[in-house]
Amino acid sequence: MPIQNSPYAAFATLLANSAQPVTPAELHGLLLGRSCAGAGFDAESWLIDAVELLGAEPEESVRQALLGLQEMVKGELAGEDIAIVLLLPSDDAPLTERAQALGQWCQSFLTGFGLIAGDRALSGEAVEVLQDLAAIAQIQDSLEESEDGENDYMEVMEYLRVAPLLLFTECAKPVAATPKPSLH
Repeated sequence: MPIQNSPYAAFATLLANSAQPVTPAELHGLLLGRSCAGAGFDAESWLIDAVELLGAEPEESVRQALLGLQEMVKGELAGEDIAIVLLLPSDDAPLTERAQALGQWCQSFLTGFGLIAGDRALSGEAVEVLQDLAAIAQIQDSLEESEDGENDYMEVMEYLRVAPLLLFTECAKPVAATPKPSLH
């Protein structure tokens, strides 16, 4: 699959064309971090946080892409089979580029999570996940183009597909709008 056909590359091109100095990895990390901390899926509050990251009001095409991104994340987190697809450069991009995007993703995830969670008390497991993400955010300098580097990258990717779910499960428990009759 050619690189320019990946969702990441398409989004990166869109951002670059509208002179946004932000990567899709940063936006996706921010969005997922907010969502896992319990921000819910209100489009307006997501756009406000995204605009803060972008540093300016986005063009309509970018705005639509941001809303699409949120719909994707909502589907992943609120769907039946919860699965996270990380918005990162495709596997045929150089490892250094992918590792850099991975670091940006983790950094933004932590930012987004912190925005919403504040200093809420978290379980030991959740704290560990956040510490892992902080460590992974520093990874980009240590991965070199090699088979070991590739394996390390893949292991980190696998971890990041599941780790945020623990935070989501703990922090974003759906708030019932109306009390449901109990079944006892």
